[in-house]
Amino acid sequence: MLYITKQFKFCAAHKYWNDSWSHDKNFSIFGDDIKIHGHNYVLDVTITGPINEASGFIYDIQELKNIVNNNVLSILDHSQIQEDIPWFVGKQPSTENLVQFIWDNIAPHIQGKAKLYKIKLRETPTIFAEYFGPE
Repeated sequence: MLYITKQFKFCAAHKYWNDSWSHDKNFSIFGDDIKIHGHNYVLDVTITGPINEASGFIYDIQELKNIVNNNVLSILDHSQIQEDIPWFVGKQPSTENLVQFIWDNIAPHIQGKAKLYKIKLRETPTIFAEYFGPE
């Protein structure tokens, strides 16, 4: 099976907080991340499928760029995630939730024989999440 990955970058801010916990409990779980802070995220979108004989590609990269720009980057870039994006109401703006959000916003738009295989989102040099779609 073949895979192609396109990388994207965006900047966004968030904070972690659970309203049902005390300040001390929030701080013990989330540390200083209870304060608004930002990240320079690196997003890898991996597509799998057969090679199109006419183009030589698994998927049209220009089309993938349009899908990601219109359905992910235009929403997330320079946002305060938990404040600006309705999908995150009642959810932490964690890397784990972000990859699910991104999948949900890309997968329906991938057309033809190609399929979305994986979303990888790097939040920091030492933290990233990978998502292979719903079970």
